[in-house]
Amino acid sequence: MQRATMCTGKCSKCIGITLFPLAACAIVCNILLYFPNGQVLQLSEITDLVWFFHGILGAGILVILPAFMMLGAGGAGCCANRCGMLLSVVLAVLGFAGGAYCVVISSLGLIGGPLCDTGDGEYLYPFRNDTLEGNYLFNQTTWSICKEPENIILWNIILFSILLAIGVIEAILCFIQVINGLAGFICGTCMRKRKMNISGM
Repeated sequence: MQRATMCTGKCSKCIGITLFPLAACAIVCNILLYFPNGQVLQLSEITDLVWFFHGILGAGILVILPAFMMLGAGGAGCCANRCGMLLSVVLAVLGFAGGAYCVVISSLGLIGGPLCDTGDGEYLYPFRNDTLEGNYLFNQTTWSICKEPENIILWNIILFSILLAIGVIEAILCFIQVINGLAGFICGTCMRKRKMNISGM
């Protein structure tokens, strides 16, 4: 029978393919944060953490770059060179940092809440001083504090939560690629299949 050993090149390709839609989704979610409930706001009325570009830069561009390299490292199959795998490791570390950055900013965005108009025409952060136990995330009755933009709290919670999940997944995949890339650099990207004849079957 034939037994094929694990191919690190194919693994890199699979991870790279998976990272592309995640990065694209992160970029879209970050852009949507600039237009709460579809409204166009003045720059001073947009939540400050959105300007950290955690979805566009962190979970987006910094992940797309290693994804391209992973496809290149895995595309050549068993003949892919080890230098390509080593470079994919370096870029995977960059992707891991981008994913982790997205996780941190998204977490802060969820905990701190959005910038909103509380009814007097002044935009402020009504939930920034909340304790973790009394946080608005666990007390939906406090959401009525924000009058404008409409549904800003739900908008921020959904998008920041999606970005948080994407960042976690990307960080995990890039970490796996670091291990996989090191294995490919040390052992080669794919070991040849070997035939084993088993008698008595």
